[in-house]
Amino acid sequence: MRRSGWTGAVVGLLTLFLGLAPAVLAADPPGDRLTVFGVASDAQGKGIKEVAVELQVNGQTVPAVEKDPPETGPRGSFVAHYLLPPGTLPGANLTLRVHKPSWETREIRLTPVAAGTDAAGRRLFEAEAEVTLGRRITPAFWMAAFVLLLVYVLIAAEVMHRTLAAFLGASLVLFVSYTLGTFDRQYFIVSFEDAMQAIDLNVIFLLMGMMIIVGVLKKTGLFQWLAYKSYALARGNIFLLSLILQFITAVASAFLDNVTTMLLLLPVTIEIAVTLKVNPLALIIPEVFASNVGGTATLIGDPPNILIGSYAKLTFVQFVLNLGLAVVVCLFVSSLWYLWWYKKGYLEAEVKDVARTIAYLRHEYRITDRKLAALGLGILAFVILLFLLHGLLHMEPSIAAILGAMLLLVFSRTDIVEMLEHEVEWPTLIFFMGLFIVIAGAEETGLIQLIAEGVRDLSRGNLALAVVLILWVSAIASAIIDNIPFTATMLPIVAFLNTAIPGAESGVLWWALALGACLGGNATMIGASANVVTVGLLEKAGYHISFLGYIRACWLPTLFTIIISTIYLLLFY
Repeated sequence: MRRSGWTGAVVGLLTLFLGLAPAVLAADPPGDRLTVFGVASDAQGKGIKEVAVELQVNGQTVPAVEKDPPETGPRGSFVAHYLLPPGTLPGANLTLRVHKPSWETREIRLTPVAAGTDAAGRRLFEAEAEVTLGRRITPAFWMAAFVLLLVYVLIAAEVMHRTLAAFLGASLVLFVSYTLGTFDRQYFIVSFEDAMQAIDLNVIFLLMGMMIIVGVLKKTGLFQWLAYKSYALARGNIFLLSLILQFITAVASAFLDNVTTMLLLLPVTIEIAVTLKVNPLALIIPEVFASNVGGTATLIGDPPNILIGSYAKLTFVQFVLNLGLAVVVCLFVSSLWYLWWYKKGYLEAEVKDVARTIAYLRHEYRITDRKLAALGLGILAFVILLFLLHGLLHMEPSIAAILGAMLLLVFSRTDIVEMLEHEVEWPTLIFFMGLFIVIAGAEETGLIQLIAEGVRDLSRGNLALAVVLILWVSAIASAIIDNIPFTATMLPIVAFLNTAIPGAESGVLWWALALGACLGGNATMIGASANVVTVGLLEKAGYHISFLGYIRACWLPTLFTIIISTIYLLLFY
């Protein structure tokens, strides 16, 4: 029994030794050890991830000790270790070959430097490599460009719902990458992992949180009460009523969002217009214009600003300080314009028995739940306070919005399932997700950088010219297509220009993009989401406005606001 125990122990030790022997021998082979480290970056000095690094010694490729071939990390840096036969260094010809799909392949000579010896007596050498790669047009470039253009055309032509168009594009990008791209890397557009990382969850959760807060407030009748108060304050003066409604819409859009504001105020505005025997368009077109102008002033007022703020890490306060004055002037000018434009319709209004009408509206549009309204406004104020404290807390806006939404649901005892089903606009959130993936494909293949370099070359490195280009191109493009996909496409372009044009570090190009995208979207009924929603609700209520009719009512005030924004940016920046 005892002998059997010793025998088992000996056999176990021999087995352990034999098992470890290959690993020990492999870990300590003879020869020279070479460590190559460095970084691969683009022309602007930004690190490029997942770049393959291959070492050639006297024309022969040598495998790395660890992963072969080594790849650069998220910031473009890499470290690779190689074991070479004794006496290879320092006289050998060392070449580092660096390559990645959609980027040019570079080969650079390495000069090894002696770094001593290790415990096993092997000579240690080091070599450093800093590689700058340029873009290369591949089949993946054309595929990504085609998908991006296809999504734009489908959205602009309204062939299908924009959410379907965006997700169709995202699906095509990934499908091509994992079919053609599997057999030929020249067709690989973007990996699934990179596509998921491209989805900006800060944008998604910020929108979701604000949708829930507004959804609860909507139950209180607060916004309908504001419309009644507007009529009561105007005392039957239709010109003053239009001004007040525009002002309320602009302020509400700055702190909520312009789509939600129009959803809430439009039905009440129609009823007031019918009571006064005025065409509802005479009040609603100025309202939706004011909603887009007011939403331009803050981080959360308009979807393009949410995208810009999240991408560029801009705060709520920065938006207000840099855009507030321009927005106030634009709102003042556009309001006066609409008072003149709809003057004939306003003068035909039948203002009879104002006191009776006020009494009717007071009864019809009152706050139905004062306690919930107070709670909702208190939590909304808390959320906005967190937005304002971003510079101190460095808290992402989405955290504040989601926290406020959840607190409001807890204290109001509102059914979260009901909110998620009826108040959260899932098609909008999914649209953003799909769009982020399509833009990621365009960015990975170099399309975005090509456009950015074109804008840089066109501006000749002049900041003032770049500001004008970004502002006016954004305004014109946002009038033709929805400003959300256009803004998402422009984000990496503006980021590139901020590093390529002297003086752009001030962030003025971000403000040019925000003003152009938000205000330019006013020109047509498809330029901004609020316009699309408003036209749809008007048609549902029996009031039709043609595409050209909308342009006639909005293109000139849009032009005024863009001119004002141009003067503002050139004067103050």
